[in-house]
Amino acid sequence: MVPRLRSFIGTILIIILVIFYALAATTFAMLLLATSPWWVHFLYFLISGLLWILPAMLIIKWMAGPKPKP
Repeated sequence: MVPRLRSFIGTILIIILVIFYALAATTFAMLLLATSPWWVHFLYFLISGLLWILPAMLIIKWMAGPKPKP
């Protein structure tokens, strides 16, 4: 696959991931954590704020393409 096309597709996937994940995480927090203390909110948003990085790393690794053979 052409590197430019791979980068374009990866960028679109990351944008979709961020939008979907942000909406899902916020909806979950509003529905289930509304009456929780502040520290539960803090821990939830700390963990969920870092959790989206894992699938984004896989997409970026795919965007970089295969390693050239020596």
